[in-house]
Amino acid sequence: MNTVADIALIGTLAVVWLAAGLLADGLPVARTAAEMRRRAMLLSTLVGLGTLIYLAVPVVTSLVPGPTAAPTAALLAGVPVVVVLTTTRRRLAQVRGGAGAFATAPHAPVPPGLIAAAAHPLVAAPLQVTGLAAMIGLPIAAGLVEVPGAAVVSIALTTTGLVIAAIAIRHGLRHSRLSVGAIAPLKRLPKQLLP
Repeated sequence: MNTVADIALIGTLAVVWLAAGLLADGLPVARTAAEMRRRAMLLSTLVGLGTLIYLAVPVVTSLVPGPTAAPTAALLAGVPVVVVLTTTRRRLAQVRGGAGAFATAPHAPVPPGLIAAAAHPLVAAPLQVTGLAAMIGLPIAAGLVEVPGAAVVSIALTTTGLVIAAIAIRHGLRHSRLSVGAIAPLKRLPKQLLP
């Protein structure tokens, strides 16, 4: 079994996606539009790199002789990677474009609407869940857990489900709190405009 190669592949996958998740968590706290744009561009680069590494796992393991557990370990991150590619990537492009609108005023503060867009749960949560899934794949790649049939699998799945729910709730609450600043306060209509 190619345990060292498997751990290196899945470890790299986990590090890239965890770094993207941490960077996405700090995206809404950028002080200027230029800083937010830089972070969004770096985050887009990490998403691309993470996707390439994910796609490279079966290719690399097919070139190395002997049995391997890396494709099974990488399979855990499959659904979150698809969510990232279908939703998060588009939202990141919107944040990058919104921050790029302030290119002529790089020290302009970030508008509340852009902060709320950067704090949307579909930006950070899928990245963090992908990192978590890749990290859970490490014991499989190391050969510590055999899939299927491990007694640990049900405990790991339950714990993972609870952690994913906590991540989603946290990001939902944060987005709700930050989106309040993006909504313009409604003023009372003048009496002559009332019916």
